Amino acid sequence: MAPHLIDLSPADMERRLGEALSIYVDAMRYPRGTEEQRASMWIEHTRRHGWKAVAAVDAPAEGGDGARLLGVAYGYCGAPDQWWQQQVVAGLRRVGAEQDRIDELMTSYFELTELHIAPHAQGRGLGEALTRRLLTGRDEKHVLLSTPEINGEANRAWRLYRRLGFCDVIRGYHFAGDPRAFAILGRALPL
Repeated sequence: MAPHLIDLSPADMERRLGEALSIYVDAMRYPRGTEEQRASMWIEHTRRHGWKAVAAVDAPAEGGDGARLLGVAYGYCGAPDQWWQQQVVAGLRRVGAEQDRIDELMTSYFELTELHIAPHAQGRGLGEALTRRLLTGRDEKHVLLSTPEINGEANRAWRLYRRLGFCDVIRGYHFAGDPRAFAILGRALPL
């Protein structure tokens, strides 16, 4: 069956949270059990200003009921009291960014928090379709995201971000509590 895109309400996200987190764990190659660690955070995110979520499902159905989730993406408006923004601002200062540049990026942005496609459904354009749907009609000036660094940017996520015009904001950043290096990428909106 051809995949279809649907919008998810906060209630939809809560109802399909197990399925969405399973895709997240599989796509990121995290160990099983990570779902339990992330569940409350994903639900808390649904209450943030400007939260929006979209999903790809394997069959058309009102609200996606009964259809298997193939991918999920969500995000919200960035704000100074959010951990991720505080981390990025600290990283920008660490690399010597001017305060004007920090203010330009961090004053009006949509944080593309999560974008994951089930491994068996990757390579079919779902990531781009979800990103475009998620970012359509946003009022923010920028979209920012973080993604694990990959040698030579040689994976589907990096190819997608570059194809959509995302540029480097910070490279080789280490978030507190994660040993991996991440890149912070961004671009102006609209997409």
